Amino acid sequence: MSEARREKAEKLHHLLETEGDTVAENTRLFNRGRYEATADLADYEALKDEARAIKEDAIERLPELIEELRDSVEANGGNLYVADDAADANRYVREVVTDRGDSVVKSKSMTTEELELNEALEEAGVDVTETDLGEWVLQVADEAPSHLIGPALHKSSEGIADLFNEQFDLEEPLETPRELTKFARDQLLVDIEEADVGITGANFVTADSGTVALVTSEGNARKSALVPDTHVAITGIEKVIPAVEDLEPFLELIGKSATGQDVPSYYSLLTPPLTSPPVDFERPNEAVTDDPEGREFHLVLVDNGRSAMREDPDLKETLYCIRCGACANSCGNFQSVGGHAFGGETYTGGIATGWETGVEGLESAAEFNDLCTGCTRCVPACPVKIDIPWINTAVRDRVNHMDGEGEFDFLVEGLTPDDEPAGLDRAKRLFGNFETLAKWGSATAPLSNWIAGSAPARWAMERWIGVSSERDLPEFQRETLVDWFETRGSRVDAADAEREAVLYPDVYTNHVAVERGKAAVRALEALGVRVVVPRSAAVGSGRAPLSQGMVETARGQAERFRDALSSELDRGRDVVVVEPSDLAAIRREYEKLLPADDYERLSESSFEVMEYVFGMLENGADGNELRAGDQEPVDYHAHCQQRTLGLAAHTVAVLERLGYEVTTSDTECCGMAGSFGYKSEYYELSMDVGEPLREQFGDDGRRVLASGTSCVDQLEALLSRPATHPVELIAPDTSPR
Repeated sequence: MSEARREKAEKLHHLLETEGDTVAENTRLFNRGRYEATADLADYEALKDEARAIKEDAIERLPELIEELRDSVEANGGNLYVADDAADANRYVREVVTDRGDSVVKSKSMTTEELELNEALEEAGVDVTETDLGEWVLQVADEAPSHLIGPALHKSSEGIADLFNEQFDLEEPLETPRELTKFARDQLLVDIEEADVGITGANFVTADSGTVALVTSEGNARKSALVPDTHVAITGIEKVIPAVEDLEPFLELIGKSATGQDVPSYYSLLTPPLTSPPVDFERPNEAVTDDPEGREFHLVLVDNGRSAMREDPDLKETLYCIRCGACANSCGNFQSVGGHAFGGETYTGGIATGWETGVEGLESAAEFNDLCTGCTRCVPACPVKIDIPWINTAVRDRVNHMDGEGEFDFLVEGLTPDDEPAGLDRAKRLFGNFETLAKWGSATAPLSNWIAGSAPARWAMERWIGVSSERDLPEFQRETLVDWFETRGSRVDAADAEREAVLYPDVYTNHVAVERGKAAVRALEALGVRVVVPRSAAVGSGRAPLSQGMVETARGQAERFRDALSSELDRGRDVVVVEPSDLAAIRREYEKLLPADDYERLSESSFEVMEYVFGMLENGADGNELRAGDQEPVDYHAHCQQRTLGLAAHTVAVLERLGYEVTTSDTECCGMAGSFGYKSEYYELSMDVGEPLREQFGDDGRRVLASGTSCVDQLEALLSRPATHPVELIAPDTSPR
């Protein structure tokens, strides 16, 4: 293993050992809560559509809305300042604070983390106290946040008790969460009472009225805004939305998406400066002043790269983010290692790649971008439907080209089957060109398998390419699926066929999992489908290079796929796909890679194989020739992208219809994620992500089914027993026609 890979593996190992259990417990709790809370919504998808439409409109009209907001804030008696960057924002806030005193209480605000405001104020002699409980814990511990909404999510209550007992002079040691919370509340209240300035963030700011919306768990943001007579609210320009009425879908969604709460503990809608007089805690029962005019309010809107993001087609959607953290909570890798690995200088989780690229720079995003495996489980979790996997793919592509044109680029042109630069990571080039590797592997099998499996080859692959020696390598088949079908031919006459379909011979099914492809052919034929497996269709879908961020290479493969399949569609044939990740490319990423008409035609005509079987059965096909279950219990794990496409239920329905007793996995991603689990620096993390599958299915002795190639490999590694694709279970041994 190279030194860089070893360092990354050691960092991940350390986090797995020290923070992993606590992060996993908390994020999975939030994720389960999100499912339960959103299940009660009458129309969850419509609500998300409404929220997204408001953000799209707001970002489109942002300059206009900022000027409207300026008028509103100034009409209320406040001040609005738009800061170009962190230095500009910190200068303005520092001047406001030092003119009024030397103490600040501050509520949770990722934007001020981005600005490093605390450090800027402390350099000016200002005493800053975080009042969000998690932020205060980290301030005491001198640690960085690990989550967008749960900054101390990586710390257990026992760890916090140890911290407080060590850092404070206590008469009795603190133990329980109740004792810890009361101690913190008492400490923070003193600081809030004595502060000269209160600083908050803002979840949303409405242009029509200058209203600042705060959503918190503890209420200290409200205290920080109300108690000191000067309130400074600092937020990104993207938080501006048109009107108070537009808050409704966000306030409905944000708590459910973030922590699974039906209603967050505190909603605060403030339109500062407030008309109530400042509080004097020495005279708590008296109206201490008749001078509400003494209230002062400053709204600082921070650009810091956001205007450039607004003009960037790949990063623009990042600005729709409402910072709920659902993308992190739904991510298998994040659940295992948290934001201290899956995050940059400020932001954490799936959406962090967009934020870090836009506000900190590509180098920051490059540090953790590979931890997004493109599993897409964050897509349905996001309350504003941001295509987070695509942002990560686009940024990965930029990372691949970060060093610009290299002096050796001319050497790789024509020598590699891709469109990538010479300096591309070797592992990315290997896995991104799996189609070429598979063709060579099948053409030379079994020699290729013997060479690849030899000890010197495994050592070299780990040392020079980064392929983990812990993983079994795929065995290439000399007779491909296309070869087999050309010899065999179709067993259903066109005149007798219920439908005609192309079984797409994806790279893995054609060269490695050939029996899976044969089973798919037999299952479809048993339902009266005339199947063809043309050699011309044996092209990569683009999924492999996409997973490595090789976008132009993927675009070229998508165009080849379109060209190869178009003639089949012209003949009225459906496209049946065995590998869910290939279907996901066709139904999702092709929208970014192909002209709209081509994308729509391929997307609407392509089906996952068990989805297709389900459709045939639902439309009257005779399923008696499929293999019945006779109440056999089976364990089934659906592919992550299959879940995102809403197709997992079709497989379960078919299996149950045929008499199998199905136990479905609670785990959304097995952790293998295509090539991710093969990479030496990620092997341990990959296995940790899959650990809940081992705990659920364990050694129950049941047959194990999985829809994805990598899921099958991972389950076999986790459970030490064979796993197979569902279509291999239901397919008859021989085609009956």
